[in-house]
Amino acid sequence: MKKIIVLFSIAILVFTGCNKPIPTATTEAKPAAAAVSDGSEDLVIDFQVSLDGKDSMNRFNWKGNIRYMAAEDSYDAASGASLAGSTHLFMSYLYDVEAKNTMSTGLRGLFLFGVTGASQVENDNLHAIKNSDGSISILYVHRGTAYRFTTDSKGILSLPDAKMESRKIGTPQELEAEFTSDGTAMGVDFEKVFSSNVVAENYNPEAMYFWDGDLKVTLENGLLGMTGVLTAVRQ
Repeated sequence: MKKIIVLFSIAILVFTGCNKPIPTATTEAKPAAAAVSDGSEDLVIDFQVSLDGKDSMNRFNWKGNIRYMAAEDSYDAASGASLAGSTHLFMSYLYDVEAKNTMSTGLRGLFLFGVTGASQVENDNLHAIKNSDGSISILYVHRGTAYRFTTDSKGILSLPDAKMESRKIGTPQELEAEFTSDGTAMGVDFEKVFSSNVVAENYNPEAMYFWDGDLKVTLENGLLGMTGVLTAVRQ
């Protein structure tokens, strides 16, 4: 009798097992498609700064797509600040609504030289170099951080993948003696600075969008210029 009960139980288990649904094959979720630019003109840049102390040549003109914001700004010697006071408006293009930067903050810092005087250019040791391959390198130091931006051989700084670098070499009050011969930005050895521990300058990967497009860099007669059109690409 016990044997019959055991066999009956086994039969039930076999029958139940045979009626289980056949497992279906699962496929891994495909990775999200890479963000693609639609080519819209969301931000137009026209920047110029004199590297020879000619304040009147400095400018930072831009036009954006947020409520059709636009500014033609330059340095105001009387106030020692920007003439049109547009610097705070541009912050809407540097950060998204969650305060995550959408472009290199160092690049934004470069644009500010268009609305500052010759003393700031000198104090931050802003300068540019034409390299043998046709590329242009832009370097400066601000508040303890050194920056370097290098174009391609045609003078193009192509966002977001352009060669933009930074390295912390001190604090806003003091630069490390290892990198400067006289304690100032003017005495900084950039070759030594960018020989190691370099950080890529770019947008926050968690930002809602980033800027895409080409900025044409020029260096003629002591004038550093940058013009181009950028597109906001949602992530």
